[in-house]
Amino acid sequence: MSNLPNHRPHRLATLPAWFTRCLGYRASPPPKRPDWVVWLWSFIGAFCGISLIQAVFGQAHYFIDRGVPPIIASYGASAVLIYGAIEAPLAQPRALFGGHFIGALTGVIITKLVHLVPTEARYVELQWFAGSLACATSIVLMQMTATTHPPAGATALLAAINDDIRAMGWYYLPVILLTSTLALAVALLVNNVQRRYPVFWFQPAVSLPAKVSPDLGGPEAPEREKSESVATANANEIVVDDKKDAAVASPV
Repeated sequence: MSNLPNHRPHRLATLPAWFTRCLGYRASPPPKRPDWVVWLWSFIGAFCGISLIQAVFGQAHYFIDRGVPPIIASYGASAVLIYGAIEAPLAQPRALFGGHFIGALTGVIITKLVHLVPTEARYVELQWFAGSLACATSIVLMQMTATTHPPAGATALLAAINDDIRAMGWYYLPVILLTSTLALAVALLVNNVQRRYPVFWFQPAVSLPAKVSPDLGGPEAPEREKSESVATANANEIVVDDKKDAAVASPV
């Protein structure tokens, strides 16, 4: 009876390779690409993604008649993430869709509540408050739902301070969902030519803390210096031992 483990194939391995590749699946890890390849595809992805969004909302009479702007400005920032920093947790589909939708929903709700004031002039006076509250609230909600996507803070802010978007009301939500879909569709095609995107679909989007620089001090710096010193000492001992072994092995 064989003791070899039973390796079941991945559920995506049975689907067409062109399809699973666009979903980010790889049977083996992709090779590291040169910087110029990353820069090239980042440029192509951002150009195509932003162009597609503007073509849909800027040319279709369905959207023009409803006063939808050619593009929601916050997606320019999303382009940096989903086309340029494609391995970042905050650039994955969960963060893109969840973050922008939460931002839009929060912005519309708070704007409508503040707009209950008697006059438009009074709302204009309180517009700073609506925008600040919408942005701050959306950040907390994204943190609570693990959908943090930095550009989505602007999505919430625009719902309160941009007159064209404010006039859209609840229609802002489907526009945001469609814009995210178009941006993601381009990302799945372009990012998977020589790179890999996404790195996950539904896992919580968490931000990875950067290491504190030794120049900034703090408790992390001494520990890091100590670990580096130990590593250097161990490396030197290995070099010395190798030289001794080579000397013993060499003929007299």
